[in-house]
Amino acid sequence: MSVITADLASEAPKVLKSPGFWGGVVRRLSRDPVALTALGVVILLVLIAIFAPYIAPYDPSKGSVIRRLKPTGTPGYILGTDELGRDMLSRLIYGARLSLVMGVVPVPVAFVIGSAIGIIAGYAGGITNTLIMRTIDVFYAFPSVLLAVALSGALGSGLTNALVSLTVVFIPQIARVAESVTTQVRKLDYVDAARASGAPGHTIIRVHILSNVLSPIFVFATSLISVSMILASGLSFLGLGVRPPDAEWGLMLNTLRTAIYNNPFVAALPGLMIFITSVCFNLFSDGLRTAMDVKS
Repeated sequence: MSVITADLASEAPKVLKSPGFWGGVVRRLSRDPVALTALGVVILLVLIAIFAPYIAPYDPSKGSVIRRLKPTGTPGYILGTDELGRDMLSRLIYGARLSLVMGVVPVPVAFVIGSAIGIIAGYAGGITNTLIMRTIDVFYAFPSVLLAVALSGALGSGLTNALVSLTVVFIPQIARVAESVTTQVRKLDYVDAARASGAPGHTIIRVHILSNVLSPIFVFATSLISVSMILASGLSFLGLGVRPPDAEWGLMLNTLRTAIYNNPFVAALPGLMIFITSVCFNLFSDGLRTAMDVKS
């Protein structure tokens, strides 16, 4: 009898453990070569920024008048030199640090603040929703570029002020998305059942609301990183971001604009880095959005 039981047990179908939501996201994302390539480029840029002191061949702030605007391919200066004779390769490597910080940091900060504002407004509804969202609409009505320039101009130039300005720019956009999805979720039956059972509001938000609204908010926030990169570079280009002599791609574009007729390729290198980084963030965001769509 024990032998028969063992045989039946061995022939019983094995129950496969579900990989879960995030496991499915990783699996679908791993099948997207475009998103993986974009993510690889972003990771490479982050590593270059972290290990800049060990990779850069020269001091990015040290220049020489006799080496001004050397063309690409010059012995010892693969990408040439800028208007002050500083090595372009070294400045691009060090520039990745501030450019990535200014482009990435405002988005997660705005994600936390904007999500909290939007979720509270969406769950509360009524007069609370009206007061919060009409206040948000005041900032949301301004174009992102105009609002970022206005805030940076009021606060003054500098890395910290630029980060604050960009964060304020993205909070209304994220709050609007968070309020929209929360309003949809709070009308579902299981939320009504939890409310009828006497569960407090903060518990309903933490247990029932957050798990269903964070994914679309997160996907939207990742799409803002590429916009943040461009806005941050634009602020530095206008003199409202990083101050000289710090290496930052937008600031480098500003200082090299007068050399575009003498050495156009060297002058275009910072813009090329901004373009590549923004496109990679955008492609990865598109891949992440597709991977997080449970219908796909």
